[in-house]
Amino acid sequence: MATPGVLTPEIIHDFRQKFYANQGNIQAQNACVKNDPLEMCVSRKHLEETNHVFQHKVAEVKPMTNQKNSGRCWLFAALNVMRIKFMKQYNLEEFEFSQAYLFFWDKVERSNFFLHNIVSIAKRGEKIEDRLASFLLFEPVPDGGQWDMLTNLINRYGVVPKSCFPESWTSESTSRMNSLVNSKLREFAKALKNLVDSGASDEDIETKITGQMVTVFRIIGICLGVPSETITWEYYDKSKVYNCIGPLKPVDFYTKYVKPYFNVDNKVCLVTDPRPSNPFGHLYQVECLGNVVGGRKTLYNNQPPELLMSLAADSIKAGEAVWFGCEVSKRFASKYGIQDIKAHDFTALFGVDIQLGLTKADRLVYGESAMTHAMAFTGVSTDAEGKVKKLRVENSWGEERGDKGYQVLSAEWFNEFVFEVVVDKNFVPADVLAVFDQEPVLLPAWDPMGCLARS
Repeated sequence: MATPGVLTPEIIHDFRQKFYANQGNIQAQNACVKNDPLEMCVSRKHLEETNHVFQHKVAEVKPMTNQKNSGRCWLFAALNVMRIKFMKQYNLEEFEFSQAYLFFWDKVERSNFFLHNIVSIAKRGEKIEDRLASFLLFEPVPDGGQWDMLTNLINRYGVVPKSCFPESWTSESTSRMNSLVNSKLREFAKALKNLVDSGASDEDIETKITGQMVTVFRIIGICLGVPSETITWEYYDKSKVYNCIGPLKPVDFYTKYVKPYFNVDNKVCLVTDPRPSNPFGHLYQVECLGNVVGGRKTLYNNQPPELLMSLAADSIKAGEAVWFGCEVSKRFASKYGIQDIKAHDFTALFGVDIQLGLTKADRLVYGESAMTHAMAFTGVSTDAEGKVKKLRVENSWGEERGDKGYQVLSAEWFNEFVFEVVVDKNFVPADVLAVFDQEPVLLPAWDPMGCLARS
């Protein structure tokens, strides 16, 4: 008797017969064996109906940024939003804040955060083989991040112009350094676990971590360079007039020259998680998620997607761009810069729809979707009733795709694949802000809402 579930030769023969009995399958196969299947699914009709023209836009600036082979989208998106009013104030033609500067400090701080997490779970009796420890050890210090992590870095280390801490080979291609640092951190985790198990004092454990961090700092510093304690920024404004600021500490540069025009503490991050287990109007926190010991917690104020979209539109109309997090790989015609659920016609090519067979909540539960990328909203169009139709997006992948690096994102796509937006408190209703006063519900470290923007 045949074992149930085995793909016998007879079953495979039937698959083959049914495949070749459909002429459409053969035509689709001929196209896809020589071309990108996603490109073959792009809807020509929808391309004709989509344009990069918007009713409301913020003052977009140059240059278009490029994170290259790194997972720093969350930093690029945030600094792209921050620079708009700063550039206007200082009459700048082109400008970037240094993404590499914040990336350096995130790697250092997150390594320290990881080591203290290992100590914390060891003290409460977690085994290394248990799911939590295994999850933390899988990738101790990834590139990706969340808005609250950015706030921690800026409040502690400030920001600097890109000319004061430029890119390096490693900042633009991070996998090699990440491998080195993660290997060392796993080794250090074992040493700390042994110390805890031996009954070592807190003082001895902290001394051990400090010594380990000397090594981590050295590896990161060799790969990225080490930021100076003070900076001096020399620049020409649009009128070609020479200016000089400094020397001063980076945190003072932020406080004096940036914060008056973009204060990260005045921004709040709202998320939309439609799973029935996580009702809207509640505050959530993911276990062990963060980047700075003693820093701001990464909190999730869960609200309906319609509210997030409305607040993003209000912000843009007021002249302020919006940081947001999404699942970027679904229904995204990258070459044309279109994020729209109608962008691809999978049924025409494969005979079945793909990526929307589950609800947004089910996609989170079944591992089909999560926040993977951060970008900035810079424009919006609405219908006669004021309902959002589409949004303009500034990405950080260079100028080659879309409208010189910009994208158009439909309201329908927003509802399906956007998970977070960051807006100024002034735009947020009082009852929504009050949610931040709640005691957060703790979600497990591996919960999909703890995914980091890193594409």
